[in-house]
Amino acid sequence: MPVWIYARISSLIPLVQTVPAMSWKQPSRQQISRFKAILFILALLPLARLVWLGINGGLTANPIEFIERSTGTWALVMLFTALAMTPIRLITGITWQIQLRRMMGLFMFFYACLHFTIYLWLDHWFDWQEITKHITKHPYVLVGFSAFVLSIPLAVTSNNRMMKRLGASWKRLHYSTYAIALLGVLHFWWLVKKDIREPLFYAVVLAVLLGIRIYHKYRKNLKLRTLPEST
Repeated sequence: MPVWIYARISSLIPLVQTVPAMSWKQPSRQQISRFKAILFILALLPLARLVWLGINGGLTANPIEFIERSTGTWALVMLFTALAMTPIRLITGITWQIQLRRMMGLFMFFYACLHFTIYLWLDHWFDWQEITKHITKHPYVLVGFSAFVLSIPLAVTSNNRMMKRLGASWKRLHYSTYAIALLGVLHFWWLVKKDIREPLFYAVVLAVLLGIRIYHKYRKNLKLRTLPEST
């Protein structure tokens, strides 16, 4: 392990030591800030790993495909982590983790940008004619590109200023996160073709997360319908 990565991980130790003492129902603002710092550094470790493997010749026999797969996978991981925040609130009643959602969503966009850039640059050297042929031959590229395009307005409007400016439209816009997740899983599924175990896992997780939200929405609507009758 390189010294600089070891130093980064070592710097987390005093922060991690505060986590067991946290009140998970309602941690203090300082504890949340420390947890954010831990999560931020952890989210950068996949990139640090790729840099370390690249320096030491550990990117396998097909380094471009390895980097593409890795950045794409971590984009999905970050996205699903962000999507999990609301279902956690619905199940447990704990709300503070919602403050982590924006950061994880932006990390999803960061890794998706790396994934897309590597495809255009290292894989095809910005040869648009070749890219067009590749998209025509492999529809999973078009699906993945669609997911990336949908994620751009979410990243642009992720700040407080845009939330206030868009008002209720902001929430409706960010519901497209589930469409992005669905397209991302489909992109992954069509890419691997034969061994679908990993994309199947993401599909199941997405179904569970979406199912939790639909169930709680149904219960909420049911209560609203029965409320006048009870009164």
